[in-house]
Amino acid sequence: MTELRPGDASLLRKVNTQATLRALRREGVATLTQLGRITGLSRQTVEAVLDELGERGYVREVPPDEGAMGRPARRFGFRADAGYVVGVEVGGDTIVAALADLGGEVIAWERAEVDSDAAAHERLDAARRTSLACVDGAGVARTRVWAVAAGTSGIVDRTGRVSLSITLPGWTGVDLAGLARRWFGCTALAANDANLAALAEHWRGSARHASDVVYVMMGRRVGAGILIGGRLHPGRGGAAGEIGTLRQVGWEDAARELVKDASAAGVFEAALRGDRDARRRVDRYAETLAIGASALALAIDPDLLVLGGGYARVGDVLLEPVRRHLAELCVSVPEVVASTFGDEGVALGAVRLALSHVEREILGL
Repeated sequence: MTELRPGDASLLRKVNTQATLRALRREGVATLTQLGRITGLSRQTVEAVLDELGERGYVREVPPDEGAMGRPARRFGFRADAGYVVGVEVGGDTIVAALADLGGEVIAWERAEVDSDAAAHERLDAARRTSLACVDGAGVARTRVWAVAAGTSGIVDRTGRVSLSITLPGWTGVDLAGLARRWFGCTALAANDANLAALAEHWRGSARHASDVVYVMMGRRVGAGILIGGRLHPGRGGAAGEIGTLRQVGWEDAARELVKDASAAGVFEAALRGDRDARRRVDRYAETLAIGASALALAIDPDLLVLGGGYARVGDVLLEPVRRHLAELCVSVPEVVASTFGDEGVALGAVRLALSHVEREILGL
């Protein structure tokens, strides 16, 4: 007979707990019998695990099914409201915050405008106030927020510090994760905005069924995020995908040129009406986007190229010329699709990042 070593019993208990909790989160509501069948554990073991999870506040017993014949089976559900996470985009002129439960369901959004020339402390204060307002407005106690994640432009290293920002004044060197930690007194993370938008698309958007993905953010600034094997690829120092920092690519110049004497909405609307000057301007912007995107596509050979950001909402007036120029530049053209989330993608990707931390470090999944 194999003898259990010290620590084996606690490890087995942890494995059983993880298996049961994972199954319950996936099923939503399940009986003891169903959980036993899914996990391969005995009824007695499942019952003991559920008692422990109930004491920790992660599981609740659900009222029996009224339509069931005979003695009703005990049913259990994961308590998604046991805790919450906050995802926030700290953008150039907009702050977007989202509050989600432990099931990943977003229950509140909050937006605020910020001056594009705002100093770093003003931008950070706007992000803090918007995040707190999102939680307070939903009637959730701030102490029930278990993790916060923030997305922003520029190169963000693994510690959550902005190591380089070209577009936001005074943003280089800001310890975004460290400062966000103070908002709710919990773990905080930070990452590049385009990377988080890519994560959102893979989680619940246009890239759900793709493994290798390039995401290009189109808006007042242009950026890119990369997923390889379904996982974010920030690179050694967080600079993967920052092809727009190459002046020769022309992304920043193209974004400025598009709106040099008109609003972006005005240019796109004129192009839709058939205005020749507007269509030429949109085509130049699309071609420059395609040059940088094709460089990434040639390097990674992705399954999918997702076009997102605020400008993605204008539809084919921009997406079609991007596709056409990509076809001229790429050896193997990936499928090109529009973002599901548009300008909400960064905050939603931040929710996913925060939720992954909770699942791994708190729930043990």
